[in-house]
Amino acid sequence: MENQAPGRLAADLLGITIDNPVIPASGTFGFGYEFAELYDINILGTFSFKGTTKDARFGNPTPRIAECTAGMINAVGLQNPGVDRVIAEELPKLAQVFHKPVMANVSGFSVEDYAYTCARLDREPQVGWLEVNVSCPNVHGGGMSFGTDPEAAAEVTRAVKAVTTKPVILKLSPNVTDIVRIAKACEEAGADGISLINTLLGMRIDLKTRKPVIANTMGGFSGPAIFPVALRMVYQVAHAVKIPVIGMGGVSTAEDVLEMMMAGAAAVEVGAANLVDPFACRKIIEALPGAMDRYGIRSLREL
Repeated sequence: MENQAPGRLAADLLGITIDNPVIPASGTFGFGYEFAELYDINILGTFSFKGTTKDARFGNPTPRIAECTAGMINAVGLQNPGVDRVIAEELPKLAQVFHKPVMANVSGFSVEDYAYTCARLDREPQVGWLEVNVSCPNVHGGGMSFGTDPEAAAEVTRAVKAVTTKPVILKLSPNVTDIVRIAKACEEAGADGISLINTLLGMRIDLKTRKPVIANTMGGFSGPAIFPVALRMVYQVAHAVKIPVIGMGGVSTAEDVLEMMMAGAAAVEVGAANLVDPFACRKIIEALPGAMDRYGIRSLREL
């Protein structure tokens, strides 16, 4: 890539230096090797692999996807083969094509689920960070998401930190009235970093059938339309906690990455854009030096 001085795009992420701050978000990049057939994915800072649970999950009934203005709604339902098969089958395939630490994204339906899955993945040498998605329904807590209650989010954080050695990043749901309170609860419980935002809750109705488009009625709303909400929450959290924040939500251009970093993000995840254009992250990385030049930014570390 022209115009990319060594280290100019580098970012520090919880003790690991990454070549650039662009990270495909979990659920939009599979386990990486599918995208490696299209381009050299080692250009990425890292990526967050598909949300992994203790046991295999088939996911939600179809239809799971609904289009909307400047975004999409999905209700895939954490479809994955379960942590044992991820370790036995997916990670060895990934190791052949990606030669950097990868971010493991973990979901669970009880505190014990989270601890078990994180402990298993923590032992894998390829895993550099654990991104713990607390937007899942708490089966023992009436179905409310762990991430909507500060104490539940803190309980997950403490349980995961007790069984792991690698940096733990709590991925927060935006479907709350006070995102800062939840982020601070995670920080106090020992979280090493915070990533946000996960999808907003949305729905569409089919005018012909007069029924919801998504089989589950509602799903996660993502895409460029949510960027201003994400930016606001990243700004609020980054100014309230002392641990690094990873920003995401509607990021689709190099300028969006710069804006997220100016709001306080140490690195930036790109989600829905990968589903629209599988080359989205590569294009953003290639466009970053030019965007930095236009705004007089010598290196991303100064942001």
